[in-house]
Parts: sequence; C-alpha cells; structure tokens
Amino acid sequence: MISSIKTNCPRDCYDGCGIIVEKRSDDRHRIIGDPDHPIAKGKLCSKCALAYNGVWQDPTKRLLHPMKSVGLKGTGSFSPISWEEALAEIAKKMQEAIADSGPSSILHTHYSGTLSLMGYAFPNRFFNQLGATEVDPDTICNAAGHVAWDLLFGNSIFGFDPRTIKQSNSIIVWGANPSHSAPHIQENWLGKFSGKVIVVDPVKTLTAKGADLHIQPNPGSDAALAFSILHCLYSAGKLDKPFIEKCTIGYEEIEENIQLSTPEWGEKITGVPADIIRETANIYGEGPSLLWCGQGLQRQRRGGNIMRAIGLLPALTGNIGKPGTGFYYLNISPAVAGLNFDWLKGVEKNPKENPSISHMELANGLGDPEKFKVFFSWNTNPLASAPEQSRLRQNLKRKDLFTVVCDLFMTDTAKFADIILPAASFLEFDDITFSYFNYYIGAQSKVSDPMGNSLPNTEIFRRLAKEMGIKKASLYESDQSLIDNMLRQMKLDISFNDLKQKGFIYLENKTIIPYESQEFQTASGKIEIVSQKAESIGLPRAPLPTFDPPIKKDHWRLLTPASFWRMNDSYSNETSITKKTGSAKVYMNTLDATSLSISEGDTVELYNDVGSLELEVALDDTVLPQTIVSYKGRWPSLEPTLKNVNFLHQARPADMGNSSSVHSTLVQIRIN
Repeated sequence: MISSIKTNCPRDCYDGCGIIVEKRSDDRHRIIGDPDHPIAKGKLCSKCALAYNGVWQDPTKRLLHPMKSVGLKGTGSFSPISWEEALAEIAKKMQEAIADSGPSSILHTHYSGTLSLMGYAFPNRFFNQLGATEVDPDTICNAAGHVAWDLLFGNSIFGFDPRTIKQSNSIIVWGANPSHSAPHIQENWLGKFSGKVIVVDPVKTLTAKGADLHIQPNPGSDAALAFSILHCLYSAGKLDKPFIEKCTIGYEEIEENIQLSTPEWGEKITGVPADIIRETANIYGEGPSLLWCGQGLQRQRRGGNIMRAIGLLPALTGNIGKPGTGFYYLNISPAVAGLNFDWLKGVEKNPKENPSISHMELANGLGDPEKFKVFFSWNTNPLASAPEQSRLRQNLKRKDLFTVVCDLFMTDTAKFADIILPAASFLEFDDITFSYFNYYIGAQSKVSDPMGNSLPNTEIFRRLAKEMGIKKASLYESDQSLIDNMLRQMKLDISFNDLKQKGFIYLENKTIIPYESQEFQTASGKIEIVSQKAESIGLPRAPLPTFDPPIKKDHWRLLTPASFWRMNDSYSNETSITKKTGSAKVYMNTLDATSLSISEGDTVELYNDVGSLELEVALDDTVLPQTIVSYKGRWPSLEPTLKNVNFLHQARPADMGNSSSVHSTLVQIRIN
C-alpha cells in the first residue's frame, strides 16, 4: 500500500523545494517533487532525486549505531556501542576538559548539513549553556557579505521578494550561478523572466550562457567594475539625486571616485569592454531593476569591499522600496517573520559572550593542546570543506584531542572521531524548513522512524545535557513545543498539522517590498555609504574602486564554484552521482594549456604553500587566461588521490568577517 506525505527539502539551497514522499510498507519510499509547490512544480533537481532515493535510504551507507574508535584516527576503525556508553564517555571527557581548562576548551563546529530550523539551531543551546567555543559557521561561506551589507544597509538578510520580478525590466545576477545552486529558480523564475538578464561572473556558467548579457570580469576586479558602471550612470544623469539626498549618507565622499572610474579605465582593470560597461549601465539605469549578489562573489580577499561597492548600484539609482526593484543577498524568511534565532539557539540576554574562532583559524587552532581539548562536529564535514586540509588532518590526529562527530554517514570527518553519534535524516523527524530566496516556510514531515538507532539532533543533545547533569529547562524543550513556539513567534495563523497538509505557506500573500518606508536598519536610519561603524573596526569609511593586482605569470587563480551534481560536499557518497561526474577535473583556457604544452586529458599537479593536488585537464576556452576552474564538493576519502580542492585552499581571511577567500587561491602548475 502506498500513501503520500508532503514535506520539504532542508538542504542548503536557494530553492527550498516541496516534496512528495510516496510512503511504502518496506520503508523504501519514492521521493518526488510536489506538483503544488511554486518552485518545485512537481520535479526535484537531479542531485536530490538521486540522493534522496538512494544513499539517504540505504541502511548500508547510513550510520545506524553510536560507535567508538578502535584504531588510529583517520583509518575508520570503529566498534558499535550503546547510546548510554557513548553519552557517558562524551560527558566524562567534556567535564574533564571544563575542570582542567574551562568550557572554552570545548570547540564545536556546525553549519548547513540540514537547514531545518530545529536540526540546524537547537544544538547550539547545549554549547551556549556550556560556554563552549564556536567555529563561526558563516566564515566558511558568506560572513564578508553579511558584514558589508550590514554596514551599508543595516541588514543583509532582507532582500527583494522574487514575486516582484513581474514589475522589473532587468535583473543583474552578480556572482551567483543558479543553474548549479538553484536549478528550479533558474528554470521556473529567472528562465521565464521577460526582461533583460545580465550575469556578471568570471565563469561562463549555464546561467551566463542563457543571459541577454554576460559580463566576464577578471577575478578580483568587481568593485572597479561597479564603480565604472556608476560612472556611466552618473554621466547619463541616471543617479536618483532626491533618493540620494533623502536616504543615504556620504555620497559626496565617493563622487570623485565615480567620476574617475570611466568605462575605458574599467576596461583596462576588468577586461570588460567599455561599450559593454555602458550597455550594462543603460539597462540597469532604465529600471525598475533587481540586483542579486551571490555568495560566491564575496569569497575573495577584497570580498567585503566588493559587496559594499556593488550595493551602491541600487542605493544611487533609487532602485529600492518600489515594486520591481531591490537588492538581495539572502532572505532569512523566519527572521523576517519575527522568529527569534537567539532564543532558538539559546543565546541569553546580556551574557558574557561565548568565544568563537573563524574557519580560517580552525586548522591551526586544533594544533594547540593548551587551547582545545574536545572537538565536536555536527551538521558539517570540515574534512571536506575547510581550508588547509593537510594541517587540519594532522592536528586531528592528536591523541589528547577528544573528537565527537554527529552525522548520517561515515564522512571524512567521522573517520577521525573518537565517538560517532548517528543522526536521523530529514525523513525521520518533524521540523520547519525555509527558503533563503522565497518568502515561505514549509513543514518537514516525519515519514518513518529513524533508521537503526539514529536520533534527531534535538534528542541527541537533550540526552547529552541530561548525562552532563545540566538542569537548564530550555535544553529539554520538546520538539512539539519548539515548533509551536516558532509558529507563534512568526505570527503564522496555522497549526503544524495544517502546515503539513498544505506543505508550505508564504509569510504574506501579497508581495513584500523591502524598505518601502525608505527607512534602513543602520544607526542613522539611512544607507550609510560612509560608515563610522566601518571606521571603528578598522575598515575604510566608504567603498573603494579597488582591485586585485595582476598575478605572476607562473601562477593561476583557482576558482572552485558549486557543482551541478553536488550540494556543497553533500551527495559525494551517492554512487550514481559519482558515475555521472567521473573524475575530478581542472578546466583551463586552450592558450594557457598550449603555453605549458598541456593537452586535453593530461594529468597535472596544482600546488602552493599549503598542499598539492593532481587533476585531469579539460580544455575550455570560456575560462579566462591565468584562471582555472575545478568544481567543489568531493570527499577526499572517495577520490583516487585521497584529496580534494581544499588541500589547496589557503586559510587567508577576506577583508571583512574573518571570512573565506577561497576564490583568491593561487596555485602553480607542474606537468606530470
């Protein structure tokens, strides 16, 4: 007998798709798209369809029991133990660390392995209660952009409502690739837009190929390009002077730089022809226009300044607060609706702030036996995603470092654990999901019991809190109470049972127009082109038309964008995806390859001061000279070389937020 259950995808993806689970008596369910969902429209993306119908339901691939290491760290030698034994061992080690070195000696790292709200946030209550050190999750992804737009607009998680595209004449997609990262938005939203689509990306992505205009700047020159576009808008009289006067602070301090940033100057710096820069300004300046800044854009050494510079486009043309206009980095729908994430994460009012480190400090930090005694990884796989993998792995072999990993699968990180805790999948517990593009939330509906002895994140940390003897009531709040509280805080007039029946609901039936009141969340209430806050933290007062200098002739800039088939480093253990993608490759311009006497299919070694990696060469003349591309998302343990691109990722922070600058990675090439 088959019954159908509505649920929603909790993956780290713009789409936030609706799902139908055809539940079967043998627990091998069929996972398909929800035909009633406005983005999924009855179809899942290829990567989720394969993984959810494959490895996610495969008991031979899932972690089914708590396990204890019985061999050298990294070898994957474990024996099953009971939950009681596992939690007792973890509690003992944590209590010893606290007694010896204080709670800050416990380091936990987490991110977006699931973006269902309880699974993503609730475990923080436990670590915040302890006073543990957190690896700031956004520093591996998008912290620079958040800092930049907080300085400029006062908010980085409240962007245009995608439904307003009906009133737009154009959209600039700058540094985002929805064809890989948001395939349904690409197909059912951007692909059906009747206005002009401009894509700014150094890689000729599928999204770029389908655009009306693809601008391919030299990597690291985006701020200069933004100022050059602003020069054209200034010269054409398309800056909105009344809006600038009313809603911004500091325009006069950047006006000279705008005047100097001619399209001819821009061409020399960015490699984009001056006429294309003018055409971009003409299209955007006509308005109403939208601006989508992708997270990949700010993953470079000057990423924060780049975001501030590009944010000037809507700020100076008045493309804000009206239908068909706006800017977007992320839409955190629950926060916009009023959900208190501090409450959900257990952040107390006026506490002594818990310590944190950046992902850029993780590899080095774990090498200090005086600083960290316990390492706890949940909802993430840093031994696939973090920089400086060689150093990170070496330091995780420390005999005096007690490591706990909570996951669904035997990841690279799990292999270095002393104790592994098996987590339940999104099919195995109720929760609430959200899109970080569209303004809706969805029900994550429990379809079946957790596989084996796995448990949802909430229950794992309730049990661990009890084993630690912590009395704090909020650590034991039930799932139903959490869900009811979240719906109440978001003022959504719906029960969870009704939400499960509907699948999803928009926060509002009408289109949301951010900043319609022309009031912003900065200290001044205006767009702060010049920011005293920026000055106070050692940053320039205003955005600058800066750019990366030319790289040496024997170096290449390595870009590692999102893969079509993988979700960050999820899905790498799905065998059908592995078969489709084949071996890892590096894509190179033919002229560069010829200069090195390299041919299609050759193997080359990329290397720098943190590591090396052998890859097969694929020739691609859409790749810019002195730039090479290799797609991220592979697990090193599943590669013939036992390495991935993060063995080359240098842990050098961007200009803001101690964030990743992975797209500024430089390598040399050795011919094998």
